[in-house]
Amino acid sequence: MPLNDRILPAIGLRLLSALLLGSMYAVIKLAEARGAGLPDILFFRQFGATLLMVGIVVVGPGLGSVRTQRIGAHAGRTVAGLTTMAISFGAMILLPLAESTTLQFTVPIFATILGAVLLGEPTGWRRWMAVLAGFAGVLIVVRPGGGHFPLLGTAAGLTAALGTAIVSILLRQIGRTEAAMTTVFWFSGLSVPVLAVPFALHLRQHDAVTWAMLGGIGVLGGLGQLALTGALKLGPVSVVVPMDYSSLLWATLFGWLLFAQLPAPATWVGAPVIIGSGLYIVWREHVRRRAGTLETITSA
Repeated sequence: MPLNDRILPAIGLRLLSALLLGSMYAVIKLAEARGAGLPDILFFRQFGATLLMVGIVVVGPGLGSVRTQRIGAHAGRTVAGLTTMAISFGAMILLPLAESTTLQFTVPIFATILGAVLLGEPTGWRRWMAVLAGFAGVLIVVRPGGGHFPLLGTAAGLTAALGTAIVSILLRQIGRTEAAMTTVFWFSGLSVPVLAVPFALHLRQHDAVTWAMLGGIGVLGGLGQLALTGALKLGPVSVVVPMDYSSLLWATLFGWLLFAQLPAPATWVGAPVIIGSGLYIVWREHVRRRAGTLETITSA
């Protein structure tokens, strides 16, 4: 298949995933405002995704396609993923949509630090400068000591970004032997029994609209995860990942339409700094990998 025929669908899927996940976060805030707790939201997020994944696998390649010999690795990824998801959802509830989304853009910054410290990946001074610039952008958005954001929400947002970076490293290691569909299937499936316990202990009555919202969280989250994963199968990381920044547009739009919230002036200044930092880190990673590939080909 010609390269452009794969890149354009990849970009389209990544943009779609940003819309789906942005919609999910907006529905999470709406459901929480109607009395849904974090255990409800987490359970339905993963239960809906599990039903979707089982349906796709059964109708498509069959359950044999997700057989694994690395159940321990998937269990570890599930623990890290659920912890990060809970913190991320908490940040979405505590902060305005645009600001909580902006803090999520620090994932490439944390991934660079973790890659250098834990994996010993080569990191030049340019990327370290991008890391510092990214954190400067965070300070602009958060304005420590200004009392503009809840401290707990800010801490949750940055911790969730750190957790997402950790999960990305785990996925990189699991991806050496496991297909993306297998990883998503086991993450969803292993999550449900774990989340069923707090959900049952905190079971409460909701009206039909709130139940529908909880169901919608699962559907939107599952479809968004599939679009996210599918984009990486069709296009390189350096092309598709920058599309994630379109989620700030949806967060701003939903925040304005549904919650009468617009980003603070400082966010309009700090967000481009964080985004620019992330884009530069992704680009430098692309350049480094391409150089490594050319060196391997030359020496072969």
